[in-house]
Amino acid sequence: MKIEAELKKRMAEVIRLLRTAYPEATCSLTFKTPHQLLVSTILSAQCTDKRVNQVTPDLFNKYRSVKDFAESNETKLAQDIHSCGYHNQKARAIKGSSQIICEEFGGKVPRTLEELVKLPGVGRKTANCVLGTAFGIPSVVIDTHMIRIMNLLGFTETQTPEKIEQDIMLIAQKDDWIDLTHLIIEHGRKLCIARRPRCEDCLLHEVCPSSKL
Repeated sequence: MKIEAELKKRMAEVIRLLRTAYPEATCSLTFKTPHQLLVSTILSAQCTDKRVNQVTPDLFNKYRSVKDFAESNETKLAQDIHSCGYHNQKARAIKGSSQIICEEFGGKVPRTLEELVKLPGVGRKTANCVLGTAFGIPSVVIDTHMIRIMNLLGFTETQTPEKIEQDIMLIAQKDDWIDLTHLIIEHGRKLCIARRPRCEDCLLHEVCPSSKL
């Protein structure tokens, strides 16, 4: 289909340009293990990555393994993550998911979307983040930057994360899926800012339909 071919070509150019502009773009959460990334991603809901990274060094020093989190006192855990917001719900999710990982997966974070989304507090966004960033398994993470910028670029026409994920998987090369989210987040933070996009300075000006409106 001609339209699909044109979209694929334009997506490839967008990724090329973004890689040139943001060669160091990567996950901004600090972690050493897949489980630490899982915990950090749960904490990042309705919270900035910067704040999460301020909390996790002490957190991961106190709880050094999946088992430590699984056996933690939920009230104390909630206190430890209080500044990340929604601390009671997040403590319940972290402890509950850690218990399941210990009981059903031998203490190892599962490596499939289907298994990950069954864990408490883990949706497609968190699951895909862990798959791509921790395991290098091609996946597309849909956050607010991706929803907004993919629509602006004309690669999707919906606000539904799962549908956007499907649209992108059809248009972008599989090898680019993991990088794409990191690149778009970086671009959304630095230039394509939600309430004041700097279209006049944007390197995607020539390939972005919205810049011509």
